Amino acid sequence: MRPTFQLKPLVLAAAALSVVSVTHAAGLDRSGQDITAFLQDGVYAEAVYTYIDADVSGYDSANNVPTSNGYVKGNKIGDIAESYDFFRYGVKADIDDTFSVGILYDEPFGAAADYSGNNNFVANGNIDNSISGITNGAFNSQLAIGSEINRLKGVAGDATKTPQERATAGAQATALGTNLAIARAEATKKGEGTNVEVRTENITAILGAKLGQNKNFQVYGGPVAQRVQADVKLRGLAYGPATGYTAHISPDQDYGWLAGVSYSKPEIALKAALTYRSEIEHNAKISENYPIVGIGAVGRLPSGASQEQIAAAAATANRSSMFELSTPKSVNFDFQTGINPTTLATAKVRWVPWSDFEIVPPLYNEVSKGSYGPDGLALVGYSDDQWQVELGMAKRLSPALALSGTVGWDSGAGDPVTSLGPIEGYYSVGLGAKYNVTENWAVSAGGKYLWFGDAKGQLPTKKIVGDFQDNDGYILGVKLSYQSKQNFN
Repeated sequence: MRPTFQLKPLVLAAAALSVVSVTHAAGLDRSGQDITAFLQDGVYAEAVYTYIDADVSGYDSANNVPTSNGYVKGNKIGDIAESYDFFRYGVKADIDDTFSVGILYDEPFGAAADYSGNNNFVANGNIDNSISGITNGAFNSQLAIGSEINRLKGVAGDATKTPQERATAGAQATALGTNLAIARAEATKKGEGTNVEVRTENITAILGAKLGQNKNFQVYGGPVAQRVQADVKLRGLAYGPATGYTAHISPDQDYGWLAGVSYSKPEIALKAALTYRSEIEHNAKISENYPIVGIGAVGRLPSGASQEQIAAAAATANRSSMFELSTPKSVNFDFQTGINPTTLATAKVRWVPWSDFEIVPPLYNEVSKGSYGPDGLALVGYSDDQWQVELGMAKRLSPALALSGTVGWDSGAGDPVTSLGPIEGYYSVGLGAKYNVTENWAVSAGGKYLWFGDAKGQLPTKKIVGDFQDNDGYILGVKLSYQSKQNFN
């Protein structure tokens, strides 16, 4: 005969696992889009607070030549990962023994990075030093590079030279002019560091229906409303022509959907759920400032241009427009089963196709087309999909107290990876506890330590601009929950 476990003690143990179960993952993944609140029995509500503090540091590249991709170990980069927190809420009720409804709130995707100190991700504001860096010491001042540009322009316009000599000189003058424009763009943002802030919010409504003679199966689904906003600042010689670039994505709300199926066997505390979330397409307003565009436009004006012409040329550095941004789809698998009357085992698996995700601001992309083909470049992109696995064990120690432990692995989204989030996945260990204050109310708390994978920071041009190794972080979470094994009937 198969053993029958008491469900209530195991539910207590399971809840101890879910405080910081999935956070700080590949790409922009944050909350893990957990739906286990909806899978609880009866009337259930929870409020979860999560705090993330990561240490991501490394070295920049001493090679600042925009046309050279080779990495050369340079200056130390201090911790770029800003502390990050978010909330998760869930309310769920059984209408009767067949139908259930729920509302979930979480912050699924986000980023928070801030560069400071003496490195190539901070604008130094010194034109002469910048010229020396991006020309590998061939020129050490604005006067020197300006004189060479004028000399080359003279050769390009000299009718006594061969067509090849004139073309070569013209191309060299253009290249040096770009370097001069980079140095001037760098100077416009003196002392500012590269910074990125991305936040999203999801509200999910779910309706579930239990099927089968014993109501073991459940299908569920519903709409998802998502709000996204972002700010990006690229600063320092690491970004070459893009130094000084700034983008603000205004808050935008759009909609997607969720669908899933679950199976339960209460006598052994078994639950399994497979959940699919659709991608959500946003048509958001973006404001961009790209200093080198305005500097180049002014530089191409004929001598004696009017103030109005100069102002109009400089204004080309600014653009407000609409662009498309799609947050990725995902698949979550949640599993638990009783081992004995007081011990529970769990497993979580998550897949997110980050290789399909890109942020392609219109002005940034348009400027890149001149050097990188008709499709131009994306500001942010990833090469690999994310796989995440977490295994756990929970033990009820008394009628009111349960402890848990987890181990986890995240594949990351590729290496090299964007310099705005330079880690390649992680390994983790976590501990959690739950205490039942009353029959219905409980408090849970947990923590997780993460070892981040080493990664090279890469620009969209494929230039390696940083090396980030031996980094780690921790996560803390607390949850207040209420549960009553009743329905509306």
